[in-house]
Amino acid sequence: MKTLFILLGAPGGQPAQGGIMSFLPIILIIIVFYFFMIRPQMKKAKEQKKYIEGLKKGDAVLTIGGIYGKIKDVREDGTFIIEVEDGGTLRISKNAVSNDPNATLGQNT
Repeated sequence: MKTLFILLGAPGGQPAQGGIMSFLPIILIIIVFYFFMIRPQMKKAKEQKKYIEGLKKGDAVLTIGGIYGKIKDVREDGTFIIEVEDGGTLRISKNAVSNDPNATLGQNT
């Protein structure tokens, strides 16, 4: 019976660490993921929603498909009528607006 205790017990006859200490690395990883991935993404989504809600007639927009346009009409059903190059118009959803085109026009990608 004594050999069984020696094989299963902690080295030196001391009790094994248990409880919260065994979960500490997992808890730390979750905290790091929250502060470096989840929280910034939530902040970005909140700013995007605020930007879309603030759009009005005459504002320049960039769609998620890469189309630049100018808002010609804001509809109550959650859509915009945008005017694109050569006077063409498109009806797009508010969710299809990506961001401010002035922020991306100056970038060379």
